[in-house]
Amino acid sequence: MSIPTHFDRKEAPGAGSFAADQLEIAPGRQREGLEGWVPELVNETELAEALEKAFDYRGDVTLTKKDGSKIEGYLFDRIRGTSLSTSFVRVLPKNGGGRVKISYSEVAALAFTGRDTAAGKSWEAWVRKYWEKKEAGLDRASLHPDGAE
Repeated sequence: MSIPTHFDRKEAPGAGSFAADQLEIAPGRQREGLEGWVPELVNETELAEALEKAFDYRGDVTLTKKDGSKIEGYLFDRIRGTSLSTSFVRVLPKNGGGRVKISYSEVAALAFTGRDTAAGKSWEAWVRKYWEKKEAGLDRASLHPDGAE
């Protein structure tokens, strides 16, 4: 005996029918070209917004702390608190070592220094590249993804 789904309950709105054209479609999000950007961190709001963009970025960033030290690496986590001193980012340093936790209040500057590893790798770009290889008669035209760069 299987668990009934909403499609089995004919009295429920939309049950028993499935029209792919009528499904809710969420709009895509345009990615910003952040590679190489060095935002001006004038106030707390701009700092928080820039660190949020750094979290979404798929490359390395360089954080300069107020003591002058720099940490370059992948910003993989952030914890938003009620103030800069209770908000943190966590970074995997490029040179190895353990994860580093930095308070927003310690950040003096931010730079998007690493290459955006997913730039230009949309579905449309992949399909275009596939058909270019196929039309050129290359044996490498495959439905399997290319290896990591």
